[in-house]
Amino acid sequence: MKAPGLKGGLAFVIALLAGIWFTTWLILPFLTYQPAVGILLLIAACFWSFYYSASGGSPIMGGFLTLGLAVVAAVGSDSIDQVVTINKALSLNAFLAVGFLWIAHALFPDMPVEGPAQSRPAAEKPSRDEAIRSAWRSTVVVLPVILFFLFYAGSSSYMVVMIKVASMGQQAAADKAREAGKALLASTVIGGMGAVIMWNLLDSWPSLIIYVLLTALGGLIMGRKIFKGKGMHPKAGVWSYAYLTMLVIIAPSLMDSPGGDAAGIKFYDRLTMMFWATVYAMAAVSIFDAFWRSKAPQTVVE
Repeated sequence: MKAPGLKGGLAFVIALLAGIWFTTWLILPFLTYQPAVGILLLIAACFWSFYYSASGGSPIMGGFLTLGLAVVAAVGSDSIDQVVTINKALSLNAFLAVGFLWIAHALFPDMPVEGPAQSRPAAEKPSRDEAIRSAWRSTVVVLPVILFFLFYAGSSSYMVVMIKVASMGQQAAADKAREAGKALLASTVIGGMGAVIMWNLLDSWPSLIIYVLLTALGGLIMGRKIFKGKGMHPKAGVWSYAYLTMLVIIAPSLMDSPGGDAAGIKFYDRLTMMFWATVYAMAAVSIFDAFWRSKAPQTVVE
């Protein structure tokens, strides 16, 4: 995978900033003072972010747009000051992420290609009807959870669930109907197992250095299932979302009370919430596919 150029890096940052600040300054006031209009705008924004990815756009860009919409809508309804703080932190981290990505490619450049370079065949672009269907399916997965936390007091404490649900929406858009449920469950189980192992090791030896090393080790182990040669592994989606799930579960636990039972209880509470969020997403995908079947030709395996 090549390092993004200046244009690609700026596009990544702009996609993230657009999602979080657009929701904060345009949709959030409507959600506060004119809920009906705000909900309609939120539905339209969610659908567009999923349609962008489903129609051939970058899933990373679409993912960050969805993440901004989900997190800001849920947290902003609870505390506008808290959501502004989160937005500032995400904005800074977006620039840092691009900078570290360039540094990583400088330290570990791509291996030279041996022999004549072969052009990779372009991926088949989905039809407009299939893209619309996929976008609506992802919207059905994510939107009810957003609306629930929008009117739920103390929703900011469940931000990790919103991150997971937003990522599951993008995952449901990327996978075939037949494979979506399996992929959602597999990514949660793998990520949850990684988080449990990591949590117990940190509980035995609490250290920031150990946390960094374990995070890097998890990236190395799962990265072998994400990348294959100069491209992506066929199961890249499952393992990339598994790695995200592991980080989403384990990272907030470091902010809990150090030691004692409180931090452990919160960790396993998050793990349980991730599991039930996955069960809900699988059910939502199955119900949607039962009422709106794909018109794409199915491959018959003899």
